[in-house]
Amino acid sequence: MSKERGIHCEENFRSSEKSLYLQMDRERVYLGRLLLINAEHPLRGQGEPASLARAGSLPGIRSLEPRIALEETCLHALAALLAEAEAEEDILVVSGYRSMEEQTLLYEQSLRDNGPVYTASYVALPGRSEHQSGLAVDVGERRYDDVLDLIAPSFPDEGRCLAFKRLAAKHGFIQRYKEGKEQWTSIACEPWHFRYVGAPHAEWMERLGFCLEEYIGFLKRYSYEGEWLAKDGDGEKSAIYFVQAEESGPTVVPIPVCDRYELSGNNADGFVVTAFWKERQPDRNG
Repeated sequence: MSKERGIHCEENFRSSEKSLYLQMDRERVYLGRLLLINAEHPLRGQGEPASLARAGSLPGIRSLEPRIALEETCLHALAALLAEAEAEEDILVVSGYRSMEEQTLLYEQSLRDNGPVYTASYVALPGRSEHQSGLAVDVGERRYDDVLDLIAPSFPDEGRCLAFKRLAAKHGFIQRYKEGKEQWTSIACEPWHFRYVGAPHAEWMERLGFCLEEYIGFLKRYSYEGEWLAKDGDGEKSAIYFVQAEESGPTVVPIPVCDRYELSGNNADGFVVTAFWKERQPDRNG
């Protein structure tokens, strides 16, 4: 039984069945929650995400503007993160999904107000911004004594903001642009910018100290036929591997027998499969 949810495909099936083989068109490489989006890898496979939801539609989320929206699963994960960090009243959603037009206006305004050097460090080119996927959120410390900077909101390593950062990976979020990763990301450190990649990917990135560029490359050493990147935790096992996309024609993506799986393109050259099991070991063939 499959269920299409905009940029994400999820299926559930039981151990009595054999391994599943999916035929994925090349265009599916550009869809998913693990998309690498940067200057070299622009968004190609989607306009407005199909499953956007207003941030203010969930209790416990405070947003700077009522119209701010995020991809639905990302939004629910953010609400859970804010709740566990006890930060609903202390952290404000400053920015979420942006259309191409909105990103273009922001980029051009920053060029006028801040100049090209600052803009290149903190504002992505239109078509190359994670905000256009609906999977990126800018958050800021909720303060009442000054005006919040819309491009670089304050998000210090203390109080509820620090609690948010420490719990982010557990809920599938990474601080996308960290200090020391500029050679990979070409973006300066942004403590306020978080990207939803889902669990267990965020936890692996935190454990390995990788930014998304490094992690996407790292996953290519794992394959269905070879070693899997496996993890136990919270009563659920997971395994991750990469499938290289065919240059032309469909790609056959093997799925092991599992309770559920997630499939994502990497926005470059292949697919990442994440399989999940409860209370039993992974089985490739049933």
